[in-house]
Amino acid sequence: MSEPNSRQLVAGMVGGGPGADIGKTHRYAMRLDGHYDLRAGIFGRDESNSRATAVELGVEPDRNYGDLHTMAEAEATREDGVDVVVVATPNDSHYEIARTFLQRGISVVCEKPLTRDSATATELVRVAEENNAVLAVPHCYSAYAMVRQAARMVRDGELGAIRFVDVEHASGWAATPLENEGHKQASWRTNPDIAGFPSVVGDLGTHAFHLLRYITGLEAERLSGRLQTFVPGRRVFDNATVELELTGSVPARLWASMAATGHNHGLRIRIYGENGSLEWQHEDPHHLKVQDLAGATTTLTHGLSTLHEDASRLTRVGLGHPEGFLEAFANFYSDLAEVLRARRDGTAVPQRELSFPTGVDGLIGVQFVEAVAASHHDDSAWKVPASALKKFDLEKAAL
Repeated sequence: MSEPNSRQLVAGMVGGGPGADIGKTHRYAMRLDGHYDLRAGIFGRDESNSRATAVELGVEPDRNYGDLHTMAEAEATREDGVDVVVVATPNDSHYEIARTFLQRGISVVCEKPLTRDSATATELVRVAEENNAVLAVPHCYSAYAMVRQAARMVRDGELGAIRFVDVEHASGWAATPLENEGHKQASWRTNPDIAGFPSVVGDLGTHAFHLLRYITGLEAERLSGRLQTFVPGRRVFDNATVELELTGSVPARLWASMAATGHNHGLRIRIYGENGSLEWQHEDPHHLKVQDLAGATTTLTHGLSTLHEDASRLTRVGLGHPEGFLEAFANFYSDLAEVLRARRDGTAVPQRELSFPTGVDGLIGVQFVEAVAASHHDDSAWKVPASALKKFDLEKAAL
């Protein structure tokens, strides 16, 4: 592994080659605060494309690997080997890739959904723990400063007892059959053999569900789901509506869609308490709208000196300078870097209630997908998601 007390962490990547926007997003985010140096990888299945990407990124030829197992073995034995590997590939390959590196004691950032079933997701959490590695899942929306502000307000009881939660990730990006037009992302995201048949739940629903859990601190005790396919001929479900009952019998609603015609990104959450409510939208991420019992609205802005420390510590440039998606993704990587560097250098691991999502969060997301699918196939009957928190210590898995 990399030298103790060195400033940067050494990163690797599997996937994220030509046409993979998420790979670029991870790389931009890692660079923003200077915590990581990308030094190794396999940047796609096509060897020539992988080599070309490696050259473009400045990765040395001997660390642009031809296969997964060679990379894991080589990097685990190098003195300057990778501290963390990013898995930015389609869903069906997550398990094998992540497990290969975790078994070598190499920490992993794995795109969501963590795997395609809870058995393999559980196995990844177990392997990470047994090999003293960190497993993180980039639900990066939880790393916006104003989401952290919302979470602190709700968890500290500033809204009073929570009465209802409404969250949606309703995008219109695939409101037409892009998969029939050679669109790379649509091709695999609408392929049930790769994305799973409840594709929209794993792809967008898990983000919405994590955001709900992160801000409220509540878990789903049971749910009732219904899946639809809006685009004719599509082989996966592209719309989902889910009714949930959260901890303490708090009702909630979740809507996930890739076919919400005309919507852009479409991520929004509203939380109603006995003393007030709040609303956050991804397309206006530096504002948090708070309303009191009388209906008076206060708009909190990223950078205000009166925000909670959980939010203010993520501010880079100050009031009036909006920070967006890449900055939030970088916040995820900065929180992760604190833990990776502390573990590597043998220093104290930061203790934060609001930090990056772990493999356990990824497992809970997979269990959510399974429960929604099971409910749909039982005429929307209420189902109880398997509880990852009963099997794993969340704090231990995170650190």
